[in-house]
Amino acid sequence: MQPPEEFFQLRLARGEADLMAAQRLRYEVFVAELGADGPLVDHEARLERDDLDPHFDHLILIDTRRDAAALDHVVGGYRLLTSDRAAAIGRFYSEDEYDLSALKASGRRLLELGRSCVHPDYRGGTALYHLWNGLADYVLDQGIEVLFGVASFHGTDAAALAEPLSYLHHRHLAPPDLRVRVLPEHFQRMDLMPEAEIDRKRVMLAMPALIKAYLRLGGFVGEGAFIDRAFNTTDVCLLMDTAKMNEKSRSRYGRGQG
Repeated sequence: MQPPEEFFQLRLARGEADLMAAQRLRYEVFVAELGADGPLVDHEARLERDDLDPHFDHLILIDTRRDAAALDHVVGGYRLLTSDRAAAIGRFYSEDEYDLSALKASGRRLLELGRSCVHPDYRGGTALYHLWNGLADYVLDQGIEVLFGVASFHGTDAAALAEPLSYLHHRHLAPPDLRVRVLPEHFQRMDLMPEAEIDRKRVMLAMPALIKAYLRLGGFVGEGAFIDRAFNTTDVCLLMDTAKMNEKSRSRYGRGQG
């Protein structure tokens, strides 16, 4: 059962307890539920973390009825890195997978998104809506022009995902000035079947909710997919140019602001 709205609180993580609670939620979603692993995953403490966590802002959705002392209070989250902060640490997280040269050369203010997740008990309600509204506020406050980040299909068999990957490539490939590309050593083609053979209804049923949400807002994808065996996912890079969002999408995304 979804909690009444008055029990939700949305803010940036304020300290170690908030960060660890976000990492606990990430563990439950990405590791326990989806089978991910990694060098800094702490299975004993049930924390999914990495060495870049301290450099990100962590947007967290809290259910105030849950136990903060037990790191149980965070029920949704997003990890956010501005281009200024990425320049200070020398990289974006996704540069291990993608060539971001086009984005970085654009001179535009960038925001990298990652580790988007919602507790299973809060899916299908307003949790994602709250997170997106919080993200919209952050984008406006920071003057962000282009958002980007990795989104995932479950599993690492590209052939099994041929139809949705091909649909993204044929219908939603980013324009050249924003087109990031999977690094050559990791490149997995996405144009795995002819556009004429794609059944859009079937594709939408197979498409993860986060990817569909970005497409509805006018988002694009980079070129190529990345097979992430550690996370048991097939990744695509999503991009959104806030200047090119249509008015209907802008209103939905930014609650009528801007």
